[in-house]
Amino acid sequence: MAESSQQHIDIHVEFSGGAELLFDKVKEHEVKLSHDNNPWTIRKLLVWIKENLLKERPELFVQEDTVRPGILILVNDADWELVGELEYEIQNKDRIVFISTLHGG
Repeated sequence: MAESSQQHIDIHVEFSGGAELLFDKVKEHEVKLSHDNNPWTIRKLLVWIKENLLKERPELFVQEDTVRPGILILVNDADWELVGELEYEIQNKDRIVFISTLHGG
């Protein structure tokens, strides 16, 4: 019988509103997160994004262990505040969008 335990979680991560400029202007990423015994949370994902996707100026995206003020996060089109913010447990096929509301020159 085939092993049914999932080896990874597939999610769609998107950056817009200028946030994509920190990621080599790439707006959309299909991401495979290795599945281990600890659930993937937004907090853990932010560390992964900083280490694996972020190309420049991390201070414009993260601040301590969260996103900096002015970046909205949507999880499956819902404000992350409605789903638990940093503690939200990421599910397979989730769509997580980071939108910068900061505009400056």
